[in-house]
Amino acid sequence: MDRVSLIDRVSQGMKNLLVLMLVLLTGCAQQQLRGTGDLGVVIERAAGRIVVVDSSAHATLGTVEGLGDLSHASVVFSRDGRYAYVFGRDGGITKVDLLTQNIARRVVQAGNSIGGAISQDGRLVVAQNYEPGGIKVFDAETLELLADIPSTFGNNGQRSKVVGLADLPGNRFAYALFEAGEIWVADLSDPKHPQLTKYCDIGRQPYDGLVTPDGRYYLAGLFGEDGIALVDLWKPEQGARKILAHYGRGEEKLPVFKMPHLRGWAVAGGRAYLPAVGRHEVLVVDTSTWQEVGRISVKGQPVFVMARPDARQVWVNFAFPDNGWVQVIDTLDNRLIDTLAPGKAVLHLEFTPKGEQVWISARDDNRVMIYDTLTRKPVGELPAQSPSGIFFTSRAGRIGF
Repeated sequence: MDRVSLIDRVSQGMKNLLVLMLVLLTGCAQQQLRGTGDLGVVIERAAGRIVVVDSSAHATLGTVEGLGDLSHASVVFSRDGRYAYVFGRDGGITKVDLLTQNIARRVVQAGNSIGGAISQDGRLVVAQNYEPGGIKVFDAETLELLADIPSTFGNNGQRSKVVGLADLPGNRFAYALFEAGEIWVADLSDPKHPQLTKYCDIGRQPYDGLVTPDGRYYLAGLFGEDGIALVDLWKPEQGARKILAHYGRGEEKLPVFKMPHLRGWAVAGGRAYLPAVGRHEVLVVDTSTWQEVGRISVKGQPVFVMARPDARQVWVNFAFPDNGWVQVIDTLDNRLIDTLAPGKAVLHLEFTPKGEQVWISARDDNRVMIYDTLTRKPVGELPAQSPSGIFFTSRAGRIGF
């Protein structure tokens, strides 16, 4: 090979290298970097799909298919807000990458499941199961099973449905056993050797639970009787006690078309705002004494009673036949200040991280409505197929979410 040919080949090689570098640089420029703080997901329950949304831009970023039965889906987020763990009714747990809109991991771990939680340090994901009853503990990175804790009670080896699972400080989790009428606290500091504390005879049929924002109190609502079971997690030796017993004394409970939920951190200004089962009321409780200090009459049977992040407002949606309405309570003087009609079959509400807006799913209108919480006027909407739950990544930094 002569010297000229060699120089020509080297020159061509340099050109090819430059072209390759240009292509790579162009690809990097097109792949925009972004954070996850204003991301979230909307559950499209009928399609077994989630929509990844940008709450700042009021935009849909993409969809993720193949998530199974999402008829009672819930979501928690990794500490960095990049991954959403979607819990399906069919027992599936799907780890979704919000930045790439792809499934990172998926396991089907039970026959009937209604939600889950993530540990304080973000390393454990826990599912609560109806069938078989109990909780299962997974490695958040790999979804490897670390522990299986059956909800066995009594002398006959019966398992109870698990409800009201909530994360606690110290990589602990609290949950309630529906048939057993018990509250259990699982210490998963060493997930392969869980330590259980059991509170028995708390009341009939606990249906859901919440933990207060400071992680101190766990409350389980009771469906089989009036009242709420409460455990002071800072003083566990005191056991469980009942509050708001007989709040419906002397009045017939209405048929319950949809179980109320105790999630939403409806704790504002030293008061808790709780749905009354089978009544058109929100109960107001002083969180220093856990005594009832008021009731607010509302349009229907409350399902979600959710406090705005600054605690100045509480927003309420309702069970059928009043599920086209949302009402707003001013917590300064505990009065209704607005009644809104966002659409047909309102199933869920979610506040943006600092509470300037609230997103509301209207399932039968196939849309998500966005309201300014100051003016309480609509400021946007997004199409979605039978939307139900809405979950923003700001939950990643909050206890009990």
